[in-house]
Amino acid sequence: MGKKRSVWLLVAAGVTAGLAFFAPDPGSRGTSTSALDKARPERAADAGEGRFAALPKREAFGAAQGKPFGEPPPPMVAAPAARTAPAKPVPPPMPYRVAGQLVRDGAAHVVLSAGDRVYTVQAGEKLDNGFMVESINAEGVTILYEPLKVRQVLPFTSALGIDAPFATAALAPPSPPRAEESGAIQVAQGGATEPHGAHLRWEGPAKVKAGDAFNVVLRLTSEQPVRALPLQLSYDAKLLQPLGVKPGDFFAGGSFNYRINPGGSIFVGALSPGAPADDAEFMVLTFKPIRAGATAELGISSMVLHGAAGGTIALDRPASFRTAIQQ
Repeated sequence: MGKKRSVWLLVAAGVTAGLAFFAPDPGSRGTSTSALDKARPERAADAGEGRFAALPKREAFGAAQGKPFGEPPPPMVAAPAARTAPAKPVPPPMPYRVAGQLVRDGAAHVVLSAGDRVYTVQAGEKLDNGFMVESINAEGVTILYEPLKVRQVLPFTSALGIDAPFATAALAPPSPPRAEESGAIQVAQGGATEPHGAHLRWEGPAKVKAGDAFNVVLRLTSEQPVRALPLQLSYDAKLLQPLGVKPGDFFAGGSFNYRINPGGSIFVGALSPGAPADDAEFMVLTFKPIRAGATAELGISSMVLHGAAGGTIALDRPASFRTAIQQ
């Protein structure tokens, strides 16, 4: 009995000691908390808000400072393209075409057309837009584009050679008049016209008075459209003084240029809209007779007719026009 009592006392003492170990801190508010609650004060119970306390309040985040993601990458730059050599400069398109060729005063000349203009030039003459006639030979004319020193040869396509004499054509005997009207004679001269060719004839007075100006008309008949021509006329400078040359109705809407050589020759270069002609007024020449008692003559030394397509038109060239100069 004494032993049992001793055992129970020992048990009671152990229980008392255990309760003392787990008793709350005397300095607490009397609220019962577990050891886990003491270890995590942020989750301690708050009076009236249940088991867990709200998270502590924190100030709101302000604007981001600096560059949170670091510096942006540099922009992508395309790889440089492969270098190519600069384009080689080229001359402008050749504006000139050969309309004919001739010899004047012993020098070779060429007739050039550009648009609606006609030029007669020789080697060494400058043209428009940097072009120059460098040389003329039996094959063609060499045009130099001076800024780039580029040359181009324009070949001759007409049958008139540059060795043909100028103003020395043989004068044919006068032909009988076809019609006479008020002192004016219409003279039809020349042989038969080749098929699809052109025919020329003079029209003017059979007699003129010294000192009085008169006109001579050159007329054209052509079944094919006529586009351009170079024409050389010869006259006796001792008997006739040229006063002017003007285009006939055939060249209305075209261009017409001429040069008078006081030594006895006239050059004409012209462009027409390109139409057939039926005894059309080709050109009108005005002269003043100088000396009475002689017969003055006017002839065609050389002439080339070019069609609308650029080819040469067969030409029946008339004999010289003659008129008697009276006192």
